[in-house]
Amino acid sequence: KSCQTGKISTAETAVQSCTSQDAAVQTDQREDAAQGFQQEVQVDYTGLLSFLQRVEDAVIKELNKNWKSHAFDGFEVNWREQNKTVLCLHTLSLPEAQQQKLQVTSVSWNATGAVLACSYGHLDDGEWSTAKSYVCTWNLDRRGLNPQHPDLIVDVPSSVVCLAFHPSQPSLLAGGLFSGELVVWDTSRREDPVVWRTGMTDDTHTDPVYQVSWVPDGRHRSRPQLWSAAPDGKVLAWQEQDGCLALAAGFVLGAPQLPHSAQLRRLAGGEAAVGVTSLSFSPLDPCVLVVGVEGGSPVKCSAAAVRAALQRAGGCASRRAPAELIFAPHAGPVYAVSCSPFHRQNKAHIFFLLSPFPRNLFLSCGTDGQVHLHSLLQTQPLLSLQLSQQYLFCVRWSPVRPLVFAAAAGEGVVHLFDLEKSSQKPAVSMKQAVGQGPVYCLEFNSRQTQLLAAGDATGTVKVWQLSSDFSEQAPRELAQLEQLANELRD
Repeated sequence: KSCQTGKISTAETAVQSCTSQDAAVQTDQREDAAQGFQQEVQVDYTGLLSFLQRVEDAVIKELNKNWKSHAFDGFEVNWREQNKTVLCLHTLSLPEAQQQKLQVTSVSWNATGAVLACSYGHLDDGEWSTAKSYVCTWNLDRRGLNPQHPDLIVDVPSSVVCLAFHPSQPSLLAGGLFSGELVVWDTSRREDPVVWRTGMTDDTHTDPVYQVSWVPDGRHRSRPQLWSAAPDGKVLAWQEQDGCLALAAGFVLGAPQLPHSAQLRRLAGGEAAVGVTSLSFSPLDPCVLVVGVEGGSPVKCSAAAVRAALQRAGGCASRRAPAELIFAPHAGPVYAVSCSPFHRQNKAHIFFLLSPFPRNLFLSCGTDGQVHLHSLLQTQPLLSLQLSQQYLFCVRWSPVRPLVFAAAAGEGVVHLFDLEKSSQKPAVSMKQAVGQGPVYCLEFNSRQTQLLAAGDATGTVKVWQLSSDFSEQAPRELAQLEQLANELRD
């Protein structure tokens, strides 16, 4: 491995003739030449049999030793070239949006991992609710990619706050608008890509939709429901019906469920509600979700809740109160939550059900600049990390590395954290935005695991190519996460 030849000088040059001509050439067949290739190979079968009989016992002994060995447990062959550094692969933008000083509010990868979508809007000025905005897509696998000319540009009459591609249909993209409406676009259609929408009714949100997420339906696994969350305190589930999005279930986080320190808002009917800013479902149980609220507390909720919430006139009569457990708060609103996508597959089913780690872990971040590592089974965080002196707008768990997560900071930096290397400081911090423009959103690519996309206040999306250290799971890494969680709990 350490050998290196002397430096080889190379040069390239291109030669092109002015004219070209095709001609067919066929050599004459010679019988004596063909016979030279067809001579039968002579094999000493008696000697080969004698050799195999002599080594048979030794070979079987070594094969049995290898079969019983655990030396290569957890080892996977990786045929990809090893990347040792994190670098910016693409810088994507829409000049029209930048001229209007629109910000990138959300990014999402499609089911194939080849297409990246981003939405434009304004997160820091409520007067922009009626301003025109855009949804754009780029196919990064397409030859001749133009970073300033998206493959698709959709004009939207209201700011788009959040996006989520369908988990199995690569062209379906859901978005939440500043107006409170939800829209689903078919990105394969150039003309009129809108296929479903909620419209504006008593059942829809009355505040900007901060997050949308596709979640498997327990009865129809192939038809996931679209969930949405907004500061009006509602968490709603939608499904396609007769060409539009119809309400399938409704939940409200009200004042009686949360601590008195939570910041409450009043709905039109006088009902107190808690502003929901984010949501994340447990990958193990589609009925368990964590939501972040403006009061600073992550809240564990159940989609199977049956207790009715307080009602107001004109609202949905079937809204339920989902809150089950309130976690220790941040010192300001929670902007993002992310449940761990990892769990250990134990053979003993009972032990699997009782084992709390690492399948019950989630991350939260907020305006206090901290990331909290939580267990769903206790109120106090296992770990609190001060990553920024400004806001943290987004945190996401890596889809392939159980010990890695990323956070988007108000200083215009994307932090990559590797708990295997340090539980106190980021392993890498990438400068995303020019000056002090904040990074508002980021998403890992679950298909092309070396890619991470992040959008910022300057209207720019950067696609980062992660090094192999961040994109390839090490042997027994799940066990390390479990051990870390148990140590922090103790």
